[in-house]
Amino acid sequence: MSTSTASTSTSTAIHLAGISKTFSTSSGDVVALDDIDLDIPQGAFVSLLGPSGCGKSTLLRVIGDLVTPTAGTVQVAGTSAAEARRTRQYGMAFQAPGLMDWRTVRRNVELPLQVQGVGRAERRQRADEMLELVKLTQFADHRPRQLSGGMQQRVAIARALAMQPRVLLMDEPLGALDEMNREHLQRELLRIWRATGTTVVFVTHSIPEAVFLSTEVVVMSPRPGRIASRIPVDLPYPRTDETRLTDEFQAAERHVRERLHAVLEPSTAGL
Repeated sequence: MSTSTASTSTSTAIHLAGISKTFSTSSGDVVALDDIDLDIPQGAFVSLLGPSGCGKSTLLRVIGDLVTPTAGTVQVAGTSAAEARRTRQYGMAFQAPGLMDWRTVRRNVELPLQVQGVGRAERRQRADEMLELVKLTQFADHRPRQLSGGMQQRVAIARALAMQPRVLLMDEPLGALDEMNREHLQRELLRIWRATGTTVVFVTHSIPEAVFLSTEVVVMSPRPGRIASRIPVDLPYPRTDETRLTDEFQAAERHVRERLHAVLEPSTAGL
């Protein structure tokens, strides 16, 4: 196994400063995020890890300009989050693939390009390139219902990458898969990430998944969500099934688990 690590540029892909988010509800205000500062380097793979309700998905949506923060600023490649979304700097993938069954696999991948007014020939070429990247070329003319859950998720990733975004935002995209498919998709996702150089922000509840995928794991505290720990994952690439069996992987997993348990202790004291 190679001893080199995936290279990342020193430039900052995502800059968060003083991010807070409060939601107003019928029972009162709920502070979801509180004073978050976070810089993510270009080309990094960063996982957001924390207990349910800690604001991981909210933070991801703030980065993607899907949720407006109550306070603070977001910059993506030096521009505002709104400008980054307008210029299609983001790709997004969620737990449900969200494919349209009346469109073929290829036409699902083409959809964001079509929305942007890209010509038919270029759309098809780009879609075919993305399907080759996710190893689904032979299924281009199938309907999503003809594919397995893991294959559908790969189509969703291909669609998210079709606009060649600088940042890929992923909210538990592998959470609905069985263990074997999940581990297979983890390997595929790393392969795609290394091939494209895209900056990835990945929400997960799984410690082993976060360690296997990430250049860095960001541990968030229970609500209100804050950055509790930033843990670099210094494991060599490429990462394979054998990586999971190494002492280094198990030590990294144990360290992340300890940091997560440390932020949970105040809320679990006395149980």
